[in-house]
Amino acid sequence: VDKDALDTQVKDRKIQEAAEKARNEELANEMKQNDKIMCMLEERQKNDIRNINKAITEFQKNFQKPETRREFDLSDPQALKKDKPARLSDDDPRCTVSGLQKFMGEDLNYGQRMKFQKEQLREWSLQQQRDWKNALADKKFADDLYDKNRIALDQKTMEQQRKEEENRRAVCAATKDFNRTQAAELAERKKLEKYQKMKDDMDEISSLLQRDLLSENPEQAVSSFGRHRVITDRWKGMNQDQLMAIRYSQQQQVLEKLRLKEEERQRDAEWDRQSIQVARAQVVLERHQQRQNRERRRALDNINAELAQEQKSKNIYLKEEAYSNSPTSQYYAQFNTTSR
Repeated sequence: VDKDALDTQVKDRKIQEAAEKARNEELANEMKQNDKIMCMLEERQKNDIRNINKAITEFQKNFQKPETRREFDLSDPQALKKDKPARLSDDDPRCTVSGLQKFMGEDLNYGQRMKFQKEQLREWSLQQQRDWKNALADKKFADDLYDKNRIALDQKTMEQQRKEEENRRAVCAATKDFNRTQAAELAERKKLEKYQKMKDDMDEISSLLQRDLLSENPEQAVSSFGRHRVITDRWKGMNQDQLMAIRYSQQQQVLEKLRLKEEERQRDAEWDRQSIQVARAQVVLERHQQRQNRERRRALDNINAELAQEQKSKNIYLKEEAYSNSPTSQYYAQFNTTSR
């Protein structure tokens, strides 16, 4: 067992596990930071929505009251309680022209009414200005509070990022030092292994050079079961007599193969000659059959022509006979006889 290689693998595995653990911790920290940021952003969005809804409700409550609407008198639940008698006095403003209670030119409270309306309009305008200023102040306060919270959050995020960057730099520096140490140890170990391997190779070369395997001693291939048998992993080849015998056997095999090829060629030539003769006989037979078919077709055409001529003559005769037996032809015959 190579203990150094196993130790190296164990160290590499520990390094990989440490790097993987550091990377997982870094990813976990980033995920936690992102979750915190998302939670803060969601909380900020909820607060903004809550403030907007609150501002809309306050605006509707202050500036969009039901009783300020033009159609409120149509759906006022207290209309019957607020209703007045048909007529209170002669100067009742509810008395119209059709009631004959008030005529044109008799508006005695015009000055007081206009003054009251102007005062009422002024009060309404002042109230709207105060409400508008209060709304602007509330909005400014909310914006300032939002900016302060956002700046604090950004500062906290930047501080967290700075700490994470410092931790990352420290981990990278420690990893770099560890890798440098491991590289130096690996280089020294490779150097020792190379020297040991070179020494082992030199010993092996010198041992092989001194053995019978490279010296090609023919006696080392003789088997213990007899001199006619050899050891295959030590056998260095055959002698000249054995080689000559093998070459002679190969020449005989070549001659036998040439003889067989010549016989096969002659046999193929004979088959080709017979095939050509059969093909020629087949062509002659086909030509003879074609000639007979042409003669039969010519004779059949002549017979058909004669039959067609006879049929045509018969049709002409039948038409003439039918024409001579018709009433019209008999009338013309009598007319010609009388004229004569």
